[in-house]
Formats: sequence, structure tokens, C-alpha cells
Amino acid sequence: MNKEEIIFGTRAIIEAIKSGKEVDKVFVRNGLRNPLFIELNELLKEYNIPIQSVPIEKLNRITTKNHQGTIAFISPVSFQPIEEIIPLIYEKGEVPLILILDRVTDVRNLGAISRIVECTGAHAIVIPARGSAQINSEAIKASAGALNLVPVCRSFNLKETIDFLKESGLQIVAATEKTDINYTDVDYHQPTAIIMGSEDRGISEEYLKRSDHQVSIPVLGKIESLNVSVASAVMLYEVIRQRSKTEL
Repeated sequence: MNKEEIIFGTRAIIEAIKSGKEVDKVFVRNGLRNPLFIELNELLKEYNIPIQSVPIEKLNRITTKNHQGTIAFISPVSFQPIEEIIPLIYEKGEVPLILILDRVTDVRNLGAISRIVECTGAHAIVIPARGSAQINSEAIKASAGALNLVPVCRSFNLKETIDFLKESGLQIVAATEKTDINYTDVDYHQPTAIIMGSEDRGISEEYLKRSDHQVSIPVLGKIESLNVSVASAVMLYEVIRQRSKTEL
């Protein structure tokens, strides 16, 4: 981990947030309670920054320096609100295409997916504030720099975000193995948000229930599923294929 990706010490983290640094999340030692921590906790709530209580051993593995029980991870990209992006897409006269990632925790997958999103011209990636891969230098490298170009939207309540997208006129398409409907059988000409889940656990049931379409990518070999970045490419390029036919 690069040194510039973390800040440790409660006061240092407070000042970093106040100075405008983009904090991805904060790890706090289990049971930490003091006036300075209370100040930090209030600031984290104000700026909607995720906080996670962890054993002190985990903090010590991240840095051997005097972290005072708190470590902040600095994001190399600025998160953008999806609520502002969707209206701008419509104003440009474009048809929204959003990719939602659920429980995708591998940074290399996140980087590869970001590269695909940029190459296909999709408008944004939505990731949950908790349970998602950290955007760090490894993710940036895996994305070939695409993470610096593609809007990344951090959602603190993915159910509410999906509901917002539906209310904004987007159909929600969930890529899952729990259906026999082929991914090509959906009409992607209309505004669309595609949900991709992790390879081992798939998409959370609560998000599947909110989807308008559940589709699957046929797998004909012995391996049960595609890598999530490859599956994302298949889904996004099907959208491009259908929309390109209309333009022609």
C-alpha cells in the first residue's frame, strides 16, 4: 500500500477531511471512545464517510506508526452524486447507461470494469459505500487510467439509489444465474442501469427484487460463471450493439 493512500491519527484525519481530501473510509479501533473521536465521528457523519470498527491488530498491520486507533484511506478519485449525473445525461440528449456493482471487492476487477465502462461510453459506475473494492493505486493501474475519466458514484443506500434510477426512467437489468432469460432478450434502447454481482455470491436478493429484468449470460463450458469484468463487458457491448443498430 502506498503511503500517500492513508492518513493516521485522529487529529490528522479531522484536518484532512476539513481541507477537502476525498476520504474513502475510516478504520477505527474497537471500543475507541474519547472526545477527539467523538469530533471525528460527527465529521464522518456530516461528510457521509463510511466508518468501520476493527481490531487493533488490523490497524497495526496497515502501519506500525502511532495511528492512535484511527486510519483513513484516501481515494485518488472524487466521487460524484448519481442524482446530479442523471439529469445532465438527459440534458445532453443522451440515453443513460449506468453500471451498478454489488459486492465486487477485488480492486483489479473494479479497475478492469472501469476500463470497459469508459471504452463503451457508459455514463457512470455506482458502488456501495460498504462492501466494495477500494479505489486505490492498484485499481487505477488495472483501469489503465479509466477511473480518472469515468464518474464513480458512491451509494450509502443502494436500494434508495436503485429506486431513484427507476423514478428517473431507467430500467434496472440484473445479470444473474437465477434465470433462463437470455441477456440479449431485453430492449436496451431505453435508459438502462445494469447490476453486476460478485462471482461467488452474485447480486443481493433485495436488489434482484427491485430489478425490472433478470437476465443471464449463457455458459456452455464446465466452469459455472464468467469473471465479473468479462460479464460486464458482454452486457455493456450488447447495449452498444442494439443502440448502434438504431443509429444506423
